[in-house]
Amino acid sequence: MRLKLTALVLLSIGSLSAQRRPGEEWLTYGLTSGETRYSPLNQINTSNVSKLTQLWSYDLGSGGGNQEATPLVWNGTIYGITNWSVVFAVDARTGKQRWRWDPEVNQAAVRSKICCGVVNRGIALFQGMVIAPIIDGRLEALDATTGKVIWESRVAYPQDYYTITMAPRIAKGKVIIGVSGSEYPVRGFFDAYDAATGRRAWRFYTIPGDPSKPFEHPALKKAAETWSGDWWKLGGGGTVWDGMAYDPDADLIYIGTGNGGPWPEELRKSKGKDNLYVCSVLAVKPDTGDLQWYFQMVPGDSWDYDSVQQLMLADLTIRGQRRKVIMQANKNGFYYVLDRVSGAFISGQPFAKVTWAKGLNEATGRPIVNPEAHYGAETVNLSPSAGGAHNWSPMSFNPATGLIYIPTTSASSFNFAVDYNFTYKPGQSNLGIVRNTGGGGGGQNATPDTTAGAAANAPSTAASKTPPSPPAIGPAPVEGQRGILLAWDPVTQKERWRAPGGGGIGGGTVSTAGNLVLQVIPDGRLVAYSADKGEKLLDVQTGLTGGMGPPITYLIDGKQYVSLMGGTGRVIPRDGAPPSNPTDAAPALPKLLTYALGEN
Repeated sequence: MRLKLTALVLLSIGSLSAQRRPGEEWLTYGLTSGETRYSPLNQINTSNVSKLTQLWSYDLGSGGGNQEATPLVWNGTIYGITNWSVVFAVDARTGKQRWRWDPEVNQAAVRSKICCGVVNRGIALFQGMVIAPIIDGRLEALDATTGKVIWESRVAYPQDYYTITMAPRIAKGKVIIGVSGSEYPVRGFFDAYDAATGRRAWRFYTIPGDPSKPFEHPALKKAAETWSGDWWKLGGGGTVWDGMAYDPDADLIYIGTGNGGPWPEELRKSKGKDNLYVCSVLAVKPDTGDLQWYFQMVPGDSWDYDSVQQLMLADLTIRGQRRKVIMQANKNGFYYVLDRVSGAFISGQPFAKVTWAKGLNEATGRPIVNPEAHYGAETVNLSPSAGGAHNWSPMSFNPATGLIYIPTTSASSFNFAVDYNFTYKPGQSNLGIVRNTGGGGGGQNATPDTTAGAAANAPSTAASKTPPSPPAIGPAPVEGQRGILLAWDPVTQKERWRAPGGGGIGGGTVSTAGNLVLQVIPDGRLVAYSADKGEKLLDVQTGLTGGMGPPITYLIDGKQYVSLMGGTGRVIPRDGAPPSNPTDAAPALPKLLTYALGEN
């Protein structure tokens, strides 16, 4: 067994569920603090998964955005969060509602301030409390039994064009949370709050501020040397909206950071500069927020290649040496393996079609950028697209097979050109690119938390022919399989098997000791494969066409269940105005669905 779960203790959960065996409940976003999404349950396995049957459903509400949250399970209850940050608790056996709490976001006022979609990726649990991120910038602690508010903190304000869409994590009694919004003129940061009181313990800015003022911490003084011009007046970007992991042994929290803003480095007046700490992984101490190391995947990002994708911790034997690693299937198309104690680069290879770079420096991991990728007025077609080869859709791994299961967009592209008519617009999207409608835009060139419609509002010009593209590296795409599930060997950095369906945005996977990979696909299907060979064993249409979130699995009273959320529904404004799409047939309401083995 080359890949093994790190002995990570869920210190963050405290005494929530000491009486139950690991894996019976789903207590944190990635199931473990190392974000592995591997379940040791095996009641549902390759011999019987075809008998999986829907037991019950729970209506989530009116909808209006994707269901991207991972539900949590504790003490016989499923806890979840849906559009507009409505939190709910239902009986995990029957789906009967136990309580529901609506933060009553001012939707009419906030909607226009949201960079990238009305979504929420999840909640956290801590000592009998549900910690809920609210899209308008609040952080709430609710009593897990009653749903009553215990404390409330203000992380950010929508008036400043910040939103919160990520699932919080718990480390050493602190709630760690970041903010979204890099297409707006914002400065990225993430915070730590005392989980018992809601009092803020520290803040880490990912972008240096006005250099005429004191830097908030020493790491920003170093970062400021990698910027030029009046970057702070444009915000800078670097928001934190997804990837996070925690290693209690190393006493480190790992955070992924987002794209630079505006997109072209030339408009940030930073051409040739690294622009720390955009598109990076940061390792900080949970007690203080002090930076211990960083690794920048995309120095001087000009392509919206956020590095906020899932961060996964494991122990690998590489070239005969046991290494404590942190891994990421990055939006930019490269799979990275780093030493999680020191931040040293170990290996990286393309897992999808890549044309923006020729490869990675074998010693440092720094990308070898194709000269054509430094675009200007002339349009260039680059892969992956701004949607990425892998986005927020969770991957998983199986220690028995040693494989990572990545929802992947194997071939996508985007047409890049600098908008030289760009002028800074306070309070608006500031991409700084010309949206070219000719040539392989690719359909998935907007990302839920970096563009999500912003690119569609960028200036547009018609093109008479497909723009040029640099030579491609990476696995050759198979015709008709743009969205795939990829089984990737992180030791050899090679593909082991693939299956059509999915893609880097939407749905997600979980792997189990039953030699299974369970995948939710954005078109509404729940699919199961054998983890070792990729044989399809189940393909069920849930009836929820779109807006799909990742699956979970849990065990109660000796019975294993599989649950997922999905469906977008229709936006129903609070102000009584007509629905946003009144001529459309009413879509099915978003739901939480739960499955178990049938009798047949």
